[in-house]
Amino acid sequence: MDEKIEIAQALISKWDVSPNSSSLYCTITNLFAADNGYEAKQYLNSVQDLQAAMQYYISHEPTSENLVLAQGLMQIAIKRLEREFYIILKSNRQHLDPESVSRASRSSVSEFEDESEDEEQSRAGEDSISEVERVSMSAMEDLKAISECMISAGYGKECIKIYKNIRKSIVDEALYHLNVDSRLSFAQIQKMDWEVLEVKIKTWLNAVKVAVKTLFYGERILCDQVFSSSPAMRESCFADITREGALSLFVFPENVAKCKKAPERMFRTLDLYEAIADLWPEIEFIFDLESTSTVKQQAINSLIKLGEAVRAILTEFESAISKDHSKAAVPGGGIHPLTRYVMNYITFLTDYSGILADILADWPLPVLSSLPEAYFGSPFSDDGTINSAISTRLAWLILVMLCKLDGGAGIYKDAALSYLFLANNLQYVVNKVQKSNLKFLHGDEWIEKHEARVRQYVSNYERMGWSKVFATLPDINDNQMTAQQVTECFNSFNSSFEEAYNKQASWVVSDSKLRDQIKLSVARKLVPAYREFYEKYRQVVVRKEGIVRFAPDDLDNYLSDLLFGTAGSSSHLSSSSSLSSISSSPSHSRGGRSH
Repeated sequence: MDEKIEIAQALISKWDVSPNSSSLYCTITNLFAADNGYEAKQYLNSVQDLQAAMQYYISHEPTSENLVLAQGLMQIAIKRLEREFYIILKSNRQHLDPESVSRASRSSVSEFEDESEDEEQSRAGEDSISEVERVSMSAMEDLKAISECMISAGYGKECIKIYKNIRKSIVDEALYHLNVDSRLSFAQIQKMDWEVLEVKIKTWLNAVKVAVKTLFYGERILCDQVFSSSPAMRESCFADITREGALSLFVFPENVAKCKKAPERMFRTLDLYEAIADLWPEIEFIFDLESTSTVKQQAINSLIKLGEAVRAILTEFESAISKDHSKAAVPGGGIHPLTRYVMNYITFLTDYSGILADILADWPLPVLSSLPEAYFGSPFSDDGTINSAISTRLAWLILVMLCKLDGGAGIYKDAALSYLFLANNLQYVVNKVQKSNLKFLHGDEWIEKHEARVRQYVSNYERMGWSKVFATLPDINDNQMTAQQVTECFNSFNSSFEEAYNKQASWVVSDSKLRDQIKLSVARKLVPAYREFYEKYRQVVVRKEGIVRFAPDDLDNYLSDLLFGTAGSSSHLSSSSSLSSISSSPSHSRGGRSH
């Protein structure tokens, strides 16, 4: 034991940092510098020998002068190790940043592993990364060796005090540079304009990924490495360094969730939920310690509150649809702004189908008895099972909107225009569903039922808009018509067609395919019937000028002009129009206008 103390005394005195020391060498170099690796190892062994000697003398020679000497040397050694521990943490700060630590911890390539030709080719680009990893791993090994030595000697508290002070300042500084404002209270967030708060949410969404995947993960790895010999100290260090910052980070979404529930806030609320949900495996792993359970709980609380906020916003959105007070009729029976807004909103919601499925899973569905099943479709699948919560919820919102539009169609005084309005808007809905993820949520059956409803609206439009014109044409098998009756039939047809055309000249069908189908359907019913009447009775009234104002092809041309919503003077029919003027008009040449 005497010899061990003598050897330890020589080495420890050489690196003595006390004011009374005569050693100048220790003031200009570091014990754990790269070229002092062997001596650093010997120094740590000397500390262990001192510890063993002290235990021996306490048990066998408690009054020995060597015990007093060993205790004095231990104090000097610990001071030196504290200094070295501090220097390594400070001087290697750039190599002990969370990103470098994370990368180093994931590096599992053996130095003896054969390199492929591809690795040889890319080695030049990887040298800098490898150097960072080597320095980082070397620093961690030195810190680990010092901490184990100090802890075994009974100076663990001094070690973790240095570690906590330096590493917490690094974590806090990193969070500051990520613009995580730990002083932001709920009261301040609640008073913010939405535009300001939205910017802060975007900042948080960027920050949380870096904080969890790099900052907190790297810090956990470093703590685990440096204090691997003491689980209690490892946990204490990591908790004290990260807990405050992590709690500040994860309380922000909860505070946002408790603010005003407005439809325009839906998508940022979902972004916050999605960010935490996506990072949950990492959060659960990093903060799996008992002393950091409050961080996990805060993340869970934020998820719960955000889910509640999403459901509340959906309720508010549904209420806003029901309470829409748009009084003005859409010109020409076109697409209502409410239809565009609601369908765009719902389409965007489908981008969050995965998390919405989780949020809506335990939320009671709308009262099924209030769903007009025969009118809009069933909330049940073909196999009799209830559709997914999200598809049923979104279908319900569409239904609420369609019912609102159905009630609003009465604003049109012309019944045919009201049906055209309904056909237009429902076709817009069907198109949106077919061209988005809604198609996969609602399925083909839903689409087919709503397309059938569009056809029903179109049929009602034709019946209300053109029945008067159809009624003017007599039964072609009636061979008993007098010249007077034929004249009256032509006059009635002229006036009713003129009235229908002029009325519908400003009407619109936004979907080109539906527009062509409607015009083709009307033409197939009207033109052949008129052609038969025209060819059979035109000669009867040929000498009466102005009686036969339309040739069959003219009807095709006029019909082709309709439902564009671009009525003008050239498309207006009057009683002064004649067959000859129609035939010579370039606006009504065969095939109609070019649109």
